[in-house]
Amino acid sequence: MSMAMDKVMPEQSNQKLSLLEKVSYGLGDTASNLIYAVVTTYLTFYFTDVYGIGAAAVGTLLLVARLVDMLDSPIFGIFIDKTHTRWGKSRPWILWSCFPFTIVTILLFMGPELSASGKLVYAYIFYIASNVLYTAVNNPLTTLLPSLSSDIQERTVANSFRMFGGQFGGLLVNLTLLPLVGFLGNGDQQKGFFHTMILFGAIGLIMFLITFFNTRERVQDKSGGKSLPIKESVKAIKGNKPWIAGILLGVVFFILYVVKLSSGIYFITYNLNQPGLVSTVNTLGSLTLVGIIFVPVLSKKYSKKTLMITGMAISIVGQIIIYLSGQSTAMVLTGTVIGAVGLGLPVGLLFALIADTVDYGEWKSGVRAQGLLASTASGISIKLGSGLGGAIPAWLLAAGGYVANQTQTPSALRMIEISFIWLPILLCVLSILILVFLYKWEKPHQEILAELEARRG
Repeated sequence: MSMAMDKVMPEQSNQKLSLLEKVSYGLGDTASNLIYAVVTTYLTFYFTDVYGIGAAAVGTLLLVARLVDMLDSPIFGIFIDKTHTRWGKSRPWILWSCFPFTIVTILLFMGPELSASGKLVYAYIFYIASNVLYTAVNNPLTTLLPSLSSDIQERTVANSFRMFGGQFGGLLVNLTLLPLVGFLGNGDQQKGFFHTMILFGAIGLIMFLITFFNTRERVQDKSGGKSLPIKESVKAIKGNKPWIAGILLGVVFFILYVVKLSSGIYFITYNLNQPGLVSTVNTLGSLTLVGIIFVPVLSKKYSKKTLMITGMAISIVGQIIIYLSGQSTAMVLTGTVIGAVGLGLPVGLLFALIADTVDYGEWKSGVRAQGLLASTASGISIKLGSGLGGAIPAWLLAAGGYVANQTQTPSALRMIEISFIWLPILLCVLSILILVFLYKWEKPHQEILAELEARRG
């Protein structure tokens, strides 16, 4: 993957990032979520209630596709480590991948008239292709973070801009998707989804290009930016226990995140019997933005681990309030807001925590394999976590006897409640346990960074 191009401009690795660069970095995730939040939040509903695929088949599809797709994360990570262009290692992948990712994801919602088996095959092909291309365009955002600056606080702030941007993209989807589907489809949901995705895709492409043109890669390993052999990359994994803990935490977190997103529309429609409230609840769920906003300030005083544990605990409180609400709209909305704000802390810190393990791996092994470590960790977290997060609610629906667009049986309603209320609580507790007992360092991160700077010097 080596290319004969100009070297990346030499800059101080601990240079402060401009506001333009931070905003541009964040827009990369806004673009990703503007397109892909439709997949994570509404694809199960689209497949079952719009395109007419059975719930059990959808659950299996979501998991199988994610397991197949999970293999691409380390592959793209290795590609990134072996890439050497005048734009750096990570940024070119954003440029190369944004166009095919957008086109394939639009086609995922085209919904051609096919037989039942034909629809399932079509869904498998385009869902898997969309996942692979999402990895190609989004993982470079994660691998780019440790290259933007070696300053911990600058990274944390830049990651907060990214997470804010991602959540803002999700907010735009939740605010506008269903109204746009109704308006552009004129009563035809299939047509409405397809045309809305064309609109989101065009806007997302512009944002991806802004990210590419306005960010820079500054931190280089001792190879001076040359291609890193696979054998060398793998050395950065050996003994990197925080990286393993980060993967486990990421998988659990994304199961939690997608379970809440994908099961919410069913809980509100059938358990609360208020389908008109779906957009409102999903929009309030995007108030993770509030928690993310406070991350740069709070991270100056408290560790990432402490803030993530606190956020998970607050999210549990929100879930309990929703459970105790009965069918009180006010309590449901209150619990949604509290849970979303709490979840904003781990959302704003997860990828910064993973980026830190790149430094740890370099300190331990002498190899800075940001592509393999960051891409694999984020890829496994997102793919396996999202796959299980989408599959589990669909399987629970099938186990409860769910029938689309019908009055649901008590068993189906109970399974929807488990998906939306109790499973997220269990996953929050599991995340806290991982942070407390598994995510540990031998010495403070600042000391490790100081030693790395001395070696590079």
